[in-house]
Amino acid sequence: MSEDRRLAAFQRLLDIMDELRQKCPWDSQQTFESLRYLTIEETYELSDAIIDKKYEDVGKELGDLMLHIVFYAKLGAEANLFDIADVLNGICNKLIVRHPHVFGEVEAANAEAVRNNWEKIKLKEGNKSVLGGVPVSLPAMIKAYRIQEKAHGVGFDWNNRAQVWQKVQEELQEFMVEDEARSEKMEEEFGDLLFALVNYARFVHLNPEDALERANRKFMERFQFIEKNVKDENRNWSDMSLEEMELLWQQAKKKE
Repeated sequence: MSEDRRLAAFQRLLDIMDELRQKCPWDSQQTFESLRYLTIEETYELSDAIIDKKYEDVGKELGDLMLHIVFYAKLGAEANLFDIADVLNGICNKLIVRHPHVFGEVEAANAEAVRNNWEKIKLKEGNKSVLGGVPVSLPAMIKAYRIQEKAHGVGFDWNNRAQVWQKVQEELQEFMVEDEARSEKMEEEFGDLLFALVNYARFVHLNPEDALERANRKFMERFQFIEKNVKDENRNWSDMSLEEMELLWQQAKKKE
């Protein structure tokens, strides 16, 4: 793709955004706060397209997110806070600083070394904590994964997967003890168990959020297969025995 084509497309979006802000009753009323929840929604739509491997939709959803970025930059310019040039130059400068193995004299033999350097550079930039960059509002499972990645980046980690799996077994036993006693600590120990499982997933190069989402979708497809059969036979859920449901569940599995 030629540079002129890329720049022309980006300039076109900027020009459209200027016009919408002036002439569209809806666009002219938007604020940082009013766009926030819509941006979150667009991000999840992109995530859905990636999980489903619908790559044409990925391109469309990226366009929607790009619109939001340009919109926020327009709002920032109107308030004399920042403009799109500040946004782009800011990320360019950050990328150059955090990739000294590309733009400097530092050597990085593999992706692992790059990640480790990244976290150390962020601390030099003034971050008060290795974990300071983890958003408070992240979903808990993604947050656990990112916390563990960042701790790993400064060397605070297990040596091998066997140690991590042993920790999972340990947390499972602790949860079972509290479960038997119906203790108030059940929730705490269950949280520790989930955290350990997320850590093991990271160690074996699996993304636990993606894995759980795929499990969610698999369950939904199988359950909806049962629902369809119940409806097709003009029956009610209350008429179905657990054995009949299990039989349909197994049929749904075979269809996969």
